[in-house]
Amino acid sequence: MKRPDMLNDEVASALFRLVLPMIPGTLSIVLFNLADTYFVGRLGSDPLAAMSFSFPVVLISGGLAMGLGIGTSTYVSQALGRGDRGEAARFATKAHLLGFSLVVVFAVAGLLTIEPLFTAMGATASVLPLIRSYMVIWFTGLPFVILPMIGMNVLQATGDTRIPGMVLTLSVLLNIVLDPLLIFGVGPVAGMGIAGAALATVVARASSLAIIGYAVFRREGLFTLHFGSLDETLAAWGRILYVGIPAAAVNILLPISMGVITRFVSAFGTDAVAGFGAATRIESFALVFTLALSMILTPFVGQNHGAGREWRVLRSHHVASGFSILWGVMVLVVFLAAAGPIAAAFNENARVVEVTSLYLMVVAVSYGFLGIVNLTAAAFNGLKMPLQAAAVAGLRLFGLLIPLAWIGREIAGLAGIFWGVAVGNIISGTAGFLWYTMNRRRRVDEALTPATHGRRRGRERAARLEPAYGKESG
Repeated sequence: MKRPDMLNDEVASALFRLVLPMIPGTLSIVLFNLADTYFVGRLGSDPLAAMSFSFPVVLISGGLAMGLGIGTSTYVSQALGRGDRGEAARFATKAHLLGFSLVVVFAVAGLLTIEPLFTAMGATASVLPLIRSYMVIWFTGLPFVILPMIGMNVLQATGDTRIPGMVLTLSVLLNIVLDPLLIFGVGPVAGMGIAGAALATVVARASSLAIIGYAVFRREGLFTLHFGSLDETLAAWGRILYVGIPAAAVNILLPISMGVITRFVSAFGTDAVAGFGAATRIESFALVFTLALSMILTPFVGQNHGAGREWRVLRSHHVASGFSILWGVMVLVVFLAAAGPIAAAFNENARVVEVTSLYLMVVAVSYGFLGIVNLTAAAFNGLKMPLQAAAVAGLRLFGLLIPLAWIGREIAGLAGIFWGVAVGNIISGTAGFLWYTMNRRRRVDEALTPATHGRRRGRERAARLEPAYGKESG
């Protein structure tokens, strides 16, 4: 299938064709951790606890990888939009160098502080050896976790979402195959226990690095040995981190806010917490489409902004938001019709099923708006406006979700908490949509019409010009 042209294809068609290959890959991200948890859980409570202790460190590294990827995608896509492939290659190369440098620092620091770090986190003497056996392999293989994420974002910046989606899917399938073989052993090969889970992850990620590296450096040619001066390299690193650090921070803060809401839920008993936990795991599957859409919106906005096509920058956000609302409605219909059976598939306890079902039916009302929050942050990142992106996400997490969940608890108990989450999603999604629209509408007017002609005429002219984009040679 021909690669979508981000600059010339009709916006809705281009976005839809870009997102389709990413859906299996995004689903694979969710399945990756579930597979490890399932197989390690069969080893017993101590190995499962050891993996649970590793989660915050894995989360931070994942947030770092995602932040670096978003920062890289922003600058590479804008350079490609300007038609400056040499600049795109320089940013792609320097981004990989930055990623590798940070990985070395992070991995060495991690290897030297395993025992004091996890002891401070509350790990017991019986669990610490298991943590060490897992984390030594994981820290050593960290380049295979971080670098493919940067490369996948470079490919997305070119409009190629097929290979990133395929690679994510293949890596999780390989991980699922390797997990039981390396954890439990097969034939004469002895099982490695929890260390086998870490090795399976590293090997699966290494395979993705090989494929992504070939596509970026050989097929796309986005690699150069002409780095420029040290000052130029440091300046490029600073730009990537300027976008990447706020994006990484938002991903790291998300579980913190959910931890606070879990604390609210805990007042209603252990079964309520279990039901809430099951619901959020199911929710991660329900949000796969909008997550994939947000991943491709950053480079789409970046390319068009780099090319000066501000109307497409605005329209892409509106089209993606419409997709999100439609997806949210479909998910809501499914949960209203089948929340009970879906919840029962995860747990047989009647109270747990009741809480899970309640959450899914209430919060699903807001899933379309939650998608718009993520899409707005992605679009702002594509414009090199990371503080605005972080503000949109931060408003939802700490300005709305936590206060509204607390107020809801005081008014209506457990259901009130869930309605607080839903209302927070709706308000933050609406506010993000309006903020982005007003910000970009002004830029459209400035780009397409003199100030004396007025904003309405600028919008009308932009609407007339939009169909012509599909006929341009680029």
